[in-house]
Amino acid sequence: MFHGTLPAIITPFLTNGEIDEERLRSLIAHLIENGVNGIVPCGTTGESATLTHEEHKEVVRITVEAVNRQVPVLAGTGSNSTAETIELTRAAKKVGADGALLISPYYNKPSQEGIYRHYRTIAEEVSFPLVLYNVPGRTSLNILPETVARLSRIGEIIGIKEASADLYQISRIIDQSEEGFLILSGDDFTVLPTLAIGGTGVISVVANVAPKEMSEMVRAFFKGNLDTARELHYRLLDLMGVMFLETNPLPVKTALHLMGKCEETFRLPLCPMGEGTRTRLEATMRDYQLL
Repeated sequence: MFHGTLPAIITPFLTNGEIDEERLRSLIAHLIENGVNGIVPCGTTGESATLTHEEHKEVVRITVEAVNRQVPVLAGTGSNSTAETIELTRAAKKVGADGALLISPYYNKPSQEGIYRHYRTIAEEVSFPLVLYNVPGRTSLNILPETVARLSRIGEIIGIKEASADLYQISRIIDQSEEGFLILSGDDFTVLPTLAIGGTGVISVVANVAPKEMSEMVRAFFKGNLDTARELHYRLLDLMGVMFLETNPLPVKTALHLMGKCEETFRLPLCPMGEGTRTRLEATMRDYQLL
């Protein structure tokens, strides 16, 4: 169900800080028109950490409605609280999402056994396709391949978004997990090598601003057009780089603002980019003829 290119979408805000439903729907339509294979709301890129529970549920509802079954919706519903994750996952299922993306518990730093029990409990409480999300750079916690392998044997847990950018770790996950377990790259720079060792797609930041190119790269790989896939990888390289000049989602949301697709509104503690990095972002976007 979840394969190919799935943008982790921003959450557009109005200048007063409220959710900009019109821009959210417009962005989703633009991404689908440009060939993406799914939509991922309420992830890191969607500023989920500063959404209230009601806002979180509303963004997922709007996304499901706007997508209208054209592609799958993988809703971010994770938290460092198991009970909170269950609540948000149930809500996503109720409004018609196709699955849930569950970040590993952050800050409280559970053991590998605690991680296993966290995800197992969610799977027991909510019968729903669940995708693990490992991003050690954000959570200060790594889901080890052995733990992923154990979790892959639970029916509801169908895959992982692996954002460690560690190809050795990804290889071990693929080698040890159940056959058919989905491996989605969570790092734009390593999409192509991840696909080459058995990955099934990407949950992407840069696909917000270059959905067609990222989608074409992934499709070219699966069609066996490796030269085309490699060419697109290098064509996107500088654009990928500027998306991480500062903490995600600052650059990608700024880029979309410059493209006229959202307001440049963030919720504290996130704030606008510095002058130097913003200038570099704008220059690269001009090079890509995005401005």
